Formats: sequence, C-alpha cells, structure tokens
Amino acid sequence: MDLKIHESWKQELSEEFEKPYFKKLADFVDKEYANHTCFPPQEKIFAAFNRCPFDQVKVAIIGQDPYHGVGQANGLCFSVNDGIKHPPSLLNIFKEITTDLGQEIPVSGNLERWAAQGVLLLNTTLTVRAHEAGSHQKQGWEMFTDVVIDTLSRKRENIIFLLWGGFAKKKGKKIDTSKHHVLTSGHPSPLSANRGYWFGNKHFSKVNTLLKEREEQLIKW
Repeated sequence: MDLKIHESWKQELSEEFEKPYFKKLADFVDKEYANHTCFPPQEKIFAAFNRCPFDQVKVAIIGQDPYHGVGQANGLCFSVNDGIKHPPSLLNIFKEITTDLGQEIPVSGNLERWAAQGVLLLNTTLTVRAHEAGSHQKQGWEMFTDVVIDTLSRKRENIIFLLWGGFAKKKGKKIDTSKHHVLTSGHPSPLSANRGYWFGNKHFSKVNTLLKEREEQLIKW
C-alpha cells in the first residue's frame, strides 16, 4: 500500500505504520486491489489527510465506508467525484444546508472544497471492494482511524466534531469534550433522515457560530 500521506500526518502517525496490525492491513489492501476492483483509487486512499493537514483541521466529519459504486469515491467521506450524481446521504446533507443557510444545492458533490477550508472528511474504513459494502471492515482500518481521532483529541484543541448516526457516535468516545466541541445527530441516510433524525440539526450554522465566537474564518459550505 502506497503510504503517500501529508507530512504533517506522517509525523503524527509514523509509529502506527510500523505496527503489526497495520502491516497486515497493508498486505490485505494490496492483495484486494491486485485481485479485485476496489475504491477509492489507490492514490486517493489517504486523500482526507492529504487535503486537510493535521494542523489545519477545524472541523472533523466521521463517515463509515467509501462509496462502492464505479467512479464515486474520492477518498473523502460523503464526497463524490465531479460529474457523479449525488448519492442519497449527500443529497440530504445538501438539503439540510439549503434549509439551514439558504444556499442552493451545488452541482458538484465533490467536497474537496470543504477539505481545503479545514474540514477533515474521515471514513473509518478507507477502502472497499466494488459493489460490496463493508467488505474491508474489521481488517485494521477501524483501529487506525481510532488512533487518528485520539491523536486529534489529545494534540489539538477546539476542533468541532460532527458525529452523524450511531456508528460515528461510537467512534467519538475517544474525544475529550473538555477541549473540543461535539455535535451529534442522526445519519443523513434516507432511512434515518426520513424518520426525523437528520433534518433540522442546523449543524452547518452551528459550526460557523462556534468559529465566529473564536474569530476564525467561517466554512463556506
């Protein structure tokens, strides 16, 4: 597995890459990409880290698996490549932004523009086999991303964590809430959103209110 990861993250996580579980994970990923179609493309496995350096993280959104359809995943949670139809969860995210902030739904579902502003878009499993949701779970990625969240919690301050749905909330147990802000709601997937657990959470305006209080630049959602 090509460990092309931003230098700021490499400094924080270098010990992790040498651990037996990670070497085993890397071997698994290499074999999967060699023998099956997997997503995202190998050069984008660590895109969340490369698009948002460690010291620039202002907001962290925790996802689960990459999209497993052809051409969708670009290494950022909930994000798709330009020209790809918005998946249901992403569409519901945009609908909430529209209601919350009065913005139009964007043409592109590529969230690299968020990452460039300090939003870490972290899937907890960074790879997946095509058309097989969850196929790369329990191979070591979850352990690695737990360390990522823990490292951010310990070494940084005032990060705003957005935990959407039960899975993300469980991942958030390592966050020191005396140092960081945590906003929770239901997941934006149709199953959760249509039951009233997503719409109306106003997370996007709440993030900017918190940033404004600290006199930091607001996120252009």
